[in-house]
Amino acid sequence: MISIKNLTKNFDDFTALDNVSCDIEKGVIYGVVGSNGAGKSTLLRLLSGIYKADGGSIEIDGDNVWENPAIKEKIAFVPDDIFYLNGANLKRMAKLYASVYKKFDYERFNYLTEAFKLNTKKSINTFSKGMKRQAAVILSLSCHAEYMFFDETFDGLDPVMRALVKKLICDDVLENKATAILTSHSLRELEDTCDQLALLHKGGLVFESDISNLKTSLFKVQVAFKEDFTQKDFEELEILHYIKSGSVANMIVKGDKEMTVNILKGKNPLLLDVLPLSLEEVFTYEMAILGYSFDDVFLGGEASEN
Repeated sequence: MISIKNLTKNFDDFTALDNVSCDIEKGVIYGVVGSNGAGKSTLLRLLSGIYKADGGSIEIDGDNVWENPAIKEKIAFVPDDIFYLNGANLKRMAKLYASVYKKFDYERFNYLTEAFKLNTKKSINTFSKGMKRQAAVILSLSCHAEYMFFDETFDGLDPVMRALVKKLICDDVLENKATAILTSHSLRELEDTCDQLALLHKGGLVFESDISNLKTSLFKVQVAFKEDFTQKDFEELEILHYIKSGSVANMIVKGDKEMTVNILKGKNPLLLDVLPLSLEEVFTYEMAILGYSFDDVFLGGEASEN
């Protein structure tokens, strides 16, 4: 289990993370989404023990991460800016990883390099951006780490490779009860992969929720009646957004879907449709409740992230 309490990290003239707290259970895929400068990369570097926190604490399985080799051996980290030894090929990098990770699995390494069709004897410097990222994923998955951190891992991958990487990460979590943290700029990228999602903005944790709860607690309703009506006729419902066009009203409702349907059916509607929301729509309305603008969070500033 990962326990983050009041985590703060400062860099010269700005605060990258400000008083962030959350718990991440074992055996889940945890997604962190946010714009550039939100603090995603900083969070993963702190979790990996690369950076030292300026305030608060990080514990993995009850132990501090900073300067703790025993805990770091449980962690595999694929950063956004991937580094390889100059002139090294995948075989040489595998030897390096095996010297650090006791569980490094050469059989799996060979299987994955064949699956990704990467030449293990060719210099990684000659690889494309996507191939370099594939190589990093292969090395990390071969470590059988209990905790896997992937920073913008799908960036530069084509759709086929993206699907393969997602499947491999999911398989590791399911079969080995590993824990994976994925960061991305895109909600859609994480929607079909993660169990939980967190939104970082300007170094703060704005929102965190289980995806299944997110998708079931908010939904869109289209309703029409023979007689004229207004929003006041639905005071029993928690309506986050209401707009009426002609005789049809479109509402975003938060609450129990079955109860909402029963209440509306009791009013004898001419039309009643209950539609699911995309994850992006769910975040938009949940954040509106908290007083945040979705556009402000994802479009308001492209500061460089440390």
